[in-house]
Amino acid sequence: MTFFTVLFVATGLLTIILGIPMLQGRVKPNNWYGFRTRATLESPDIWYPANAYAGRLLVWLGVAIILASLLLALLPGISEDAYALLATGVLMLGLLIVVVLSLRYAKALENEASDL
Repeated sequence: MTFFTVLFVATGLLTIILGIPMLQGRVKPNNWYGFRTRATLESPDIWYPANAYAGRLLVWLGVAIILASLLLALLPGISEDAYALLATGVLMLGLLIVVVLSLRYAKALENEASDL
């Protein structure tokens, strides 16, 4: 395994490790860790489901990063530059998807709470 393969597999593992406590509802509202928006920080009723949703997405992203890292490493003749670029692309696109979907979910929770 190359340095980049180890780096991206470790990044995937870290993403999974960070997502699990969120998914399990073990992260209390705070200013440092979790899916933090104005709405999530203002209401535990929004914080916990939004963080569980974001945590679930982070776990899946971590799995995708690991799989992509290992599959890219198996491509014959792939240069380190191409590997790093493609693996970074998977990471960045995945993070963008996690953020957008989590923001949409938190907004839906906020709208639902304001309708009550």
